[in-house]
Amino acid sequence: QVQLVESGGGTVQSGGSLRLSCVASGGGVNLYRMGWYRQAPGKERELAAQITGGGYITYGEFVKGRFTISRDDATNTVELQMNNLTPDDTAVYYCNVNSPFSRREYWGQGTQVTVSS
Repeated sequence: QVQLVESGGGTVQSGGSLRLSCVASGGGVNLYRMGWYRQAPGKERELAAQITGGGYITYGEFVKGRFTISRDDATNTVELQMNNLTPDDTAVYYCNVNSPFSRREYWGQGTQVTVSS
């Protein structure tokens, strides 16, 4: 059973930056897709960024070049560097790991990101 532990959330002023980190334990995830979703109050959960085992990256439309996702398979870690944050980025950010070969999918507990104006 894969477990995901997130860190790096917090409060930042508009225009600031945060770096989220997620470490997977309990199983190898080298071939899994790793990524981040977010959910703001009253809104649906949406993809922020995802990176495949082969390094293919997908960003949500709202990212507009402000976020960078990376992964380190040696440490089973996925990180999300978020720059030029705005109040619209305020949400709970969830780490997600899913297999492209099965229905296995795992979620972190979520980390709050708050951007003040």
